[in-house]
Amino acid sequence: MPQGLRYGRANRHRGEIEALIDGERRILCLTLGALAELETAFQADDLTALAERFAGGRMKAADMIRVIGAGLRGAGNLFSDEDVASATVEGGIAGHAAIVADLLTATFAGRRGETPPDP
Repeated sequence: MPQGLRYGRANRHRGEIEALIDGERRILCLTLGALAELETAFQADDLTALAERFAGGRMKAADMIRVIGAGLRGAGNLFSDEDVASATVEGGIAGHAAIVADLLTATFAGRRGETPPDP
């Protein structure tokens, strides 16, 4: 089981969300470092390209694992992508998609009038 778990209440003003992962409430946040990690993983040239990729509404399971993993690590949780891949979330794939959508909305919503991304 991953160590260094961060619990508590999410601060939406900082882009944090809460999610129940492996039966534990976790905080996730796409910090600047987490976004840089995702830019590299998705070979995006910049944040705008990354947001546009997410706004397309199509994600592979591997994409969701990367986003959730980056969000967990961004909030200080020690989760590898392998940990995320084997984690359980209520609702199965729909639950994972809801976490990704909530995290992307908390991160990108309201920027220059853009529509929040929908995985």
